Amino acid sequence: MAEIGIGIVGGGYMGKAHSVAMSAVGAVFNTALRPRLEMICASTAESSERYRQAFGFARATSDWRALVEDENVEAIVIATPQELHKEIAEAAFALGKPVMCEKPMGVDLAEAEAMVAMAEGHINMVAYNYIRTPAAQYARKLLSDGAIGEITWFKGENAEDFLADPALPTSWRTDGDANGCIGDLAPHLFNMALALMGPIERVMAEIETVHEDRPGGKVTNDDQMQMMCRFKNGAMGHLFSSRVATGRKMGYAYEIFGTKGAIRFDQEDQNAIWLYKMEGPEASRGFTKILTGPAHPDYEPFCLGPGHGTGYQDQIIIEAKDFLTAIHTGQNVWPTFKDGFAVIQVTDAARRSAETRAWQDVASV
Repeated sequence: MAEIGIGIVGGGYMGKAHSVAMSAVGAVFNTALRPRLEMICASTAESSERYRQAFGFARATSDWRALVEDENVEAIVIATPQELHKEIAEAAFALGKPVMCEKPMGVDLAEAEAMVAMAEGHINMVAYNYIRTPAAQYARKLLSDGAIGEITWFKGENAEDFLADPALPTSWRTDGDANGCIGDLAPHLFNMALALMGPIERVMAEIETVHEDRPGGKVTNDDQMQMMCRFKNGAMGHLFSSRVATGRKMGYAYEIFGTKGAIRFDQEDQNAIWLYKMEGPEASRGFTKILTGPAHPDYEPFCLGPGHGTGYQDQIIIEAKDFLTAIHTGQNVWPTFKDGFAVIQVTDAARRSAETRAWQDVASV
């Protein structure tokens, strides 16, 4: 098996998650390519060195260009704020290096579209992790197999409460569209809907700021959004996202209704999926709770015990496995930059709808 030098730009929340994943993925999945933690980059020399020591990288730098251009760094993970995504990816692709970029891809529609063009002919991936749980992968299989018949309705949410308290001060999260709910949280929701249901044709959205004033100043972005939508397959849908949903910690959840059954899932119980089938006597019908186990996708490498469960970090390890597989085979693995662009197109349509207070079409990818 061969080694591959990994460079990660960003050492904070997601930088740590990707570093841990790259350290563990070879042992968990017995990957053909084994990551070597070559270099990490953060905003200062001090923080870069601190992350290097904590995560086990060989070297550190505060200059992302030095990381990208280093000959021992063979693949790049971008875990920075959105405003740096495009520039880093462009530099990496110019050198023929594979790139995995954190969501959402770039700061707006124009940047995302440019990133799709520059990724053409290169290994590229957008880091949407929640849709990679064994339960989510199983849900996708149930839908593709027609287990609940023709889909008639989809309800999805990504609701959290990390800014529910109006006494919390302003921060980077409360400034700028890219850091608002629809820019930061809702992309996970949109990616979920696209993965499970396919393309969205049109939307009707409302976006609002619940707490406009916080200690430290004005809030310049949104707290929550709701959206009606129509999918290309004909199904109706409703999507809701909030960072002020009191009591919700990781409310990444969906309900899907079909002509032969239904599926329910909630990320706060990520190792279970609920399945209803319209079979047998009415008196004995009901939702069945299915605990994930080795029979479900990407579960067995972590644990041989059904119901023992996987966690958040395991999602990132699965993501790392998919990225390494794409590099090894030379074939991109979903979701690519093009799929990331599809998410930004839904975001753009939602913003247009909120501004015009009218239904808006989502452009075809």
